[in-house]
Amino acid sequence: MAGSDGFPASFYGEPGVLGMLSNGISAFLVLLQNFHTAHNGKAPVGVENILAVHLILIGGVCQLVAGLLSFRKYDHLSGTAFIGYAALWGSYGATRIYYGALSENPNMTSTTDQMLSNSSLNMMSNMSLNDSRQCYLCLSIEESAIAGLVPYILLSFLLAFCSATVNYIMPFVFGAITGTLIFEAVALAADSWALIVSGVLELLILMFAIYGSAALLIKGLTQRLALKGFGTPLFNVLLLGTPNTGKAQSGGQEKKKNTKYAEPMALGYFCDSIAPFIFAFYSFGYMKSFGLGVAWVSIISVAQLFSSYYAHLRQDCYHTTKFGFHATYWLIKAWDEFVVSVLIVEESKVVSGREAMVGDWFFVAAALVLCVGSLNMDVLELIHNLFFVLLTISTIPQIPLQGYYIFFGVACSLFTAVSIYGTFTRLINTIAEKSLIPVGPQPVSSEKLKTALGCRSKHGDQDVLSQTDQTSDALFYLLNGVAALSALHSRKMSLNPSLLHLTIPWVLISGAIIQAYVSRLQVTGGGRFGSVISSIYMVVWATWTWFRFANQLQFSTEADYGFTAGAIAFLVINAFLILIAYRNLVLLFLTTLMEVVLVCFLLSTLHKLPYELEAMLALVSLICIYGTLASLINCIFSTRVLPMGPPIFKEKNKSELDQETPCPVASSRHTSGLLRIAGLLDEGGVCGIPTDTVYALAASCKNPQAIEKIYNIKDRPAEKPICICISSVEQLVAAKPPFSPLLWEFMRNVYPGGISCIVSKGDWLFQLVGAAYDRVGTRDSIMIRVPDHTVTCHLCDMTGPLAITSANPSGEPDSTHHSMVIRLGHKIQGVLCDGGSNEVVASTVVNCLRIDEIISIVREGCVPAARVHQIFDKVRS
Repeated sequence: MAGSDGFPASFYGEPGVLGMLSNGISAFLVLLQNFHTAHNGKAPVGVENILAVHLILIGGVCQLVAGLLSFRKYDHLSGTAFIGYAALWGSYGATRIYYGALSENPNMTSTTDQMLSNSSLNMMSNMSLNDSRQCYLCLSIEESAIAGLVPYILLSFLLAFCSATVNYIMPFVFGAITGTLIFEAVALAADSWALIVSGVLELLILMFAIYGSAALLIKGLTQRLALKGFGTPLFNVLLLGTPNTGKAQSGGQEKKKNTKYAEPMALGYFCDSIAPFIFAFYSFGYMKSFGLGVAWVSIISVAQLFSSYYAHLRQDCYHTTKFGFHATYWLIKAWDEFVVSVLIVEESKVVSGREAMVGDWFFVAAALVLCVGSLNMDVLELIHNLFFVLLTISTIPQIPLQGYYIFFGVACSLFTAVSIYGTFTRLINTIAEKSLIPVGPQPVSSEKLKTALGCRSKHGDQDVLSQTDQTSDALFYLLNGVAALSALHSRKMSLNPSLLHLTIPWVLISGAIIQAYVSRLQVTGGGRFGSVISSIYMVVWATWTWFRFANQLQFSTEADYGFTAGAIAFLVINAFLILIAYRNLVLLFLTTLMEVVLVCFLLSTLHKLPYELEAMLALVSLICIYGTLASLINCIFSTRVLPMGPPIFKEKNKSELDQETPCPVASSRHTSGLLRIAGLLDEGGVCGIPTDTVYALAASCKNPQAIEKIYNIKDRPAEKPICICISSVEQLVAAKPPFSPLLWEFMRNVYPGGISCIVSKGDWLFQLVGAAYDRVGTRDSIMIRVPDHTVTCHLCDMTGPLAITSANPSGEPDSTHHSMVIRLGHKIQGVLCDGGSNEVVASTVVNCLRIDEIISIVREGCVPAARVHQIFDKVRS
């Protein structure tokens, strides 16, 4: 990949070492199990569970860490592959645990075999309820595992093919995994001979992984390619097609995203390929039970939440909402089908409870909202969303039971096909950084879409929103809407207790489990009230679920009084939420309606509810669907396209600089403020300063110990280097570095501006930074910034070169306003306040170590990579 050698190799070391070793060791664990099973004719009792746990810990958890670190290294392919394979090995470990449990119960095994041969429900009626449930769940372990392996085979082949455009070690590793999965599936469906073939391939995986890990490890330590395999692809990705630069962005779509992290879209599509395929397998009758299927779908849904999380870190509200929404849907449907498959044993009316589940209608409405948002993207994104609309329509309660599973299975199959194509296109296009595989043009231009939604642009319109504060709002409204609409038929549950089993996944997963994830996003988002409201509503829906469950279990009256006390506490807390929600009319309506809902909840705990709860919950869901649409559209365009309502109370016009702050603050508009920050830097302090991109933490190179403070303030890994900021190229000329004429000319063309150049270190740097030489850059290279910002350049003239890095804790979004830097006030010595940033992303980093031969883009930021290459070509010619 671009910039795979030199400076960027020090970013978090090489997570590929951990990822490939995890794959190799996981394959070795499965090999041990396969050889034992092939030799003895059955799975190893006892040992099976131990190896499965190690498979989950090594192949799942360790590889997940490698995938997360790969995303932070701007490595799309490795991040997608490692997190995808983490889900695979975790799911296969769960499958082995199922096998282990079955092997340890010989009575259950014989009973299951007899049931498979007789296909008799009378057999189950003569068993106890628990035994019959366990036996039914064991009926289709093989079919469930095959249903999970088949989509992984297809996607693993795609990963092997895509990795061939990057290097020639990963294709062998991923290719061997593809072959292994094929024979694992054959062994489940046919005979044990396939286990031997699979074992040989797993041994190859281990060998390739060891070599690849050694090559990466030596590369990370020596900063050069000592062992072959990385840096040279099997074939050039450009051979796959001609770049399509004219149509995809023809509608005037100009978007700036935080490219500090790799694009997670391929991972989201990857997960959207696995879950619907398993559902399609089940819907067409190839799986008798969803007992194991729910484990596979749940694990891949967690992986999809990580794609949503990294979209949030990139300040991409659309994909944050989309992938979080899809993960919620897969989890709810998986546990819903699991409950139904268990209830088959004890009830003849299997899906009678599904008719009461009106929560599906909210998913239909939310899927249509995503279609509106994707009108600003490309045709592939719109088609993907339209197929998801079809998928949600296929599960509405009005569809007769006779045609339900056929319709659902066909919709899942179509959605799987589109998702697999989407995975391939997103991977190839992000690797090539060009639109090689067609995705279609932008369906509707941004201006036309704004006009259609009723937005009238005005000159001087200052109603611009901060994306950082808005990224997770749409998902917050969506989850509360699903929970509210799913809780509608609480009265009917008392008449049909089986309905309770079906509503618990809907309310608990959307309202509590996934909303806990949203609460985390809102903590990192920098909103004024953080995760207060989402955290409270998470507890409310969890308590509602437990109350309904306790009612079915017929707990004592004293238990109801405990819920009564909790309901009173919620009423008081929600009253305070109403007070802090006054700045947003939609949120104010939501919190007010929730107060009425909580009154109804209180009366329910006292068994004195005189009227139905449905009306209030329906109003909550209506407010939430509008909140989802408005938040998503406003965040996509970073402006107020759809109204969220004016503030009820006007705040006093008081300057932020006049308010009490945790550290000294100074205005960039006053010379006295600039002098104050310069003095703090000269005294060895760390200060937040504006730049031409985002805010930065700065320390004077005259005080090397201050540079070390930055690492503690940001929780920054020690191996991640810090760059230097100077006021002009002339300040660099004075140090007399031995740069080539081409490098000097390139610098004069890009400085000052939003581009950072990585150059070789040397004795010349001592003259520029003095004792800070060993504390900036890497051992052999240094990154230099000359910001196009008058205040910052004046500050550098006063203090000398500054060591700078983005002013945000590691792993959180960049700071685009001085108020976001002031939050670190208890750790820093001052902030130079300059209002909102001119950009929402950091600078573009260019590797100039071999500029006489080639340059490479380490990180694409505010300056597009195409513009950088255009400048370079102009200078070189």
